[in-house]
Amino acid sequence: MSSHIIAIIGRPNVGKSTLFNRIVGSQDAIVHDQPGVTRDRHYALADWSGKSFTLIDTGGFVPKSEDLFEKAIREQAHIALEEADEVIFVVDAKEGINHVDKEIANILRRSNKEVILVANKVDNASAEYEASQFHSLGLGEPISLSALGGRKIGDFLDAITKNISTSDDAESEDSRLKLAIIGKPNVGKSSLVNAIIGEERSIVTPIAGTTRDPIDTVLKHYGEEILLIDTAGLIKKKRIRESVEFYSTVRTLKSIERCNVAVILFDANEKLEHQDLRIVQSVIERNRGVVIAVNKWDLIEKDNSTTKKFEETIRQELRTYDYIPLVFISAKTKQRIFKVIELAKHVHAERSKRIATAELNKVLLADILHYPPSTKTGKDVKLNYVTQVKTLPPIFTFFANEPQLIADAYKRYLENKIREHWGFTGVPLTLQFRKKRR
Repeated sequence: MSSHIIAIIGRPNVGKSTLFNRIVGSQDAIVHDQPGVTRDRHYALADWSGKSFTLIDTGGFVPKSEDLFEKAIREQAHIALEEADEVIFVVDAKEGINHVDKEIANILRRSNKEVILVANKVDNASAEYEASQFHSLGLGEPISLSALGGRKIGDFLDAITKNISTSDDAESEDSRLKLAIIGKPNVGKSSLVNAIIGEERSIVTPIAGTTRDPIDTVLKHYGEEILLIDTAGLIKKKRIRESVEFYSTVRTLKSIERCNVAVILFDANEKLEHQDLRIVQSVIERNRGVVIAVNKWDLIEKDNSTTKKFEETIRQELRTYDYIPLVFISAKTKQRIFKVIELAKHVHAERSKRIATAELNKVLLADILHYPPSTKTGKDVKLNYVTQVKTLPPIFTFFANEPQLIADAYKRYLENKIREHWGFTGVPLTLQFRKKRR
């Protein structure tokens, strides 16, 4: 998995959000004709031909405006530029070059970042000449396309992903367990790191959002080195009101991508929110191992059934993520804090587990025979072979005569059967379905 970050930058109303939606394949950003609609930054995990990257959609960049709204957009665009590995600079081919485009181009040339110049709104071949004028910006050959219609998007995606490797060697370069401590602001992330390592490595205050940057700490645990990544809290998009908070959010996403296992902290004093589940989803999307630690357990009044009731409530909210292990801790009293480390090590080992092909077929084909797939079309779907093609993260490939007809519910059945037989605690599984071999 790549931690490559690409930021989309440009003046207002050139089609940045439309391009963002086209790349990530969803209507995630608000698109409107009125300039300045994109206020908060949007980010999403995208993939092209097996190459993954994080895409950031920024608001309209107006370099010298003193308007407070435009000034805030400019600050966050600068942060996106600072954090990005490369930049997509979008211009409007129909409107042509204006002074704002030139000012942005000057900023980008000074950044020493890889810049992909995109002339948007080139809807057909006869309009190609409109893109040539942007050569004068000094940022190389402009790529002409139509974000709205999808014209030449494939060529564009080839260009922006040319420096991203599909290799999975990144995780094996450093064999140490890399553990990211993540969660909403003020759930006790820095307190947990400090409790584990036994010193005040991170500043801890009761003010939400004190930790702005990820801080790496090496922990020696029974002779084994573990890298702890303490991160700034993930914040709801609608709550991002200052540039530094956006900076923290982007850095946290990068920290997730750097880790093998993420420890997600919940606050025992607070009801589970959508944002807690979104954080879980962010880790699952990136195929990292997961442990959930419910912190501040010392502040909860308990009886014999308290833990059971709490766990049942959380499991109901997690739903399909019920394979994630839970532990109830107190960073303040150090209650069960090293249980977190032991669970993370177990999950990491589960990510590395490989099941022999012969064993997979012997066990799973029996399950498939007992409960075969059915389709609404009435076609006979047969699954006749399965193999695990990868670890870190685990990927299983099933071969079938009609793989496109296999329903999502049946895919969940197969995943549940894999977990039932072989565990994979805390580990997202990827199931692929291919046309059977001739």
